[in-house]
Amino acid sequence: MKKMILFVAGIGLAVCLTACSGESKPVAESTEKTGESITNESSADKENAEVVLQVAIENSASEPVGQGFKKAQELIDEKSNGEVAIELYPDSQLGDKSSLIDSMLLGENVCVLADGAFYADYGVPDFGIVFGPFLFDSWEQCWTLIDSDWYQEQCAKLEEKGLKILASNWIYGERHTLTTEPVNSVEDLAGMKIRVPSNEIQSIGFDVLGAASTGMALGDVYQALQTKTIDGAENPLGTLYGRKLHEIAKYLILDGHVKNFTTLVCSAEWFDSLTKDQQDWLTETMVEAGEFNNGVYEKADAEYLDLMKSEGVTVVEPTEEQLEAFKEKAAPFYEMGDKFGWSDGLYKTVREAMGE
Repeated sequence: MKKMILFVAGIGLAVCLTACSGESKPVAESTEKTGESITNESSADKENAEVVLQVAIENSASEPVGQGFKKAQELIDEKSNGEVAIELYPDSQLGDKSSLIDSMLLGENVCVLADGAFYADYGVPDFGIVFGPFLFDSWEQCWTLIDSDWYQEQCAKLEEKGLKILASNWIYGERHTLTTEPVNSVEDLAGMKIRVPSNEIQSIGFDVLGAASTGMALGDVYQALQTKTIDGAENPLGTLYGRKLHEIAKYLILDGHVKNFTTLVCSAEWFDSLTKDQQDWLTETMVEAGEFNNGVYEKADAEYLDLMKSEGVTVVEPTEEQLEAFKEKAAPFYEMGDKFGWSDGLYKTVREAMGE
């Protein structure tokens, strides 16, 4: 298990939980790192709510996932009649994802968006394959997979490690590559420093394409592009645009290297401290909010692309032949099972579980 980092020490946040009572202490009003006030929107008056879940995301509140969580706030207030409240902290206000996941392992009342690549680093190695490059050809394959016995087994293993998945049906988006120099083919990625989230799966997944992956928190990417520390970043269009990365990196290739469905994860210890009704309200809310998010995403993705084009981004839409070259370059990734600690025959198992 990774060393558990008390992120509260680094950024001056007091986020703690009294598990037996379901009460949550308020977050401090500013951070040492930015000097800016931390603000949140709550689904109910948190002074009256018996349970408060702090949802911390790296994204802006205007992105589809941000709108999805605002919907979740409405839903949980209705379902619980104010007994359970959701506080939303966008734009990395509570710190980076890895530190937040570590805080969950201490039983804190925090929830984040996270993916299989992170879960591989937290003791469930087979989960990482869902973030492999060009694994999925359609969203339908993703939904078939999350309903499979294999996927439920991975969720159970993760819960044993201290992390509880509340929902897995949220579309985060197709991940594309935005760069400061043109990329028209997979060969053009050779040697380019591309920011990826700080986990082994995504790092190696981009390295096999010929790039030099650079792990860092999403909140640091804008400045890294400004200072030429990196040559580009990959993410769905909503995130690339929401973080204003297109202001610096003016070249976008729609490679769709990962169909990124995302999960909502919280502390298993914290979740187990809730009543059955409170647990049901939360899981039902997050699934329903995921369906809302997916509808917002479908419309917003086209709008983000139009906005990026209108603001000077050169967009490359690869041909089938060019995409096939990307897939061929990525193929060795699935032969690295020993490196990732995967079960024997995992790729075949997962392809079958997703309906192939």
